[in-house]
Amino acid sequence: MSMDSEALQANAIRVSEHMKLLTNPSRLLILCHLLEGEQSVGELAQRTGMRPAAMSQQLAILRREQVVHTRREGHAIYYRLSREDIRELMQVLYQLYCEQ
Repeated sequence: MSMDSEALQANAIRVSEHMKLLTNPSRLLILCHLLEGEQSVGELAQRTGMRPAAMSQQLAILRREQVVHTRREGHAIYYRLSREDIRELMQVLYQLYCEQ
């Protein structure tokens, strides 16, 4: 059964928004690392080689788009993926381009 034109257009818009999030290499790296599980800002910065200001900027975008959730433990803030659709998309990208 095929989708009607309005539903197809709505899905195209939604997917386009997802893809915009992933066009930034820094966000893509962050999301790849979060596939492995929850990580602190410090862990993410160390693993990606990003400066703290750049990391904060990218994480703020991911929070705004509700792609990640945060948890505070003392002074540390931990991030994890929150959207299953993004997780599944990232897993496919990881399998295609990152696995050795």
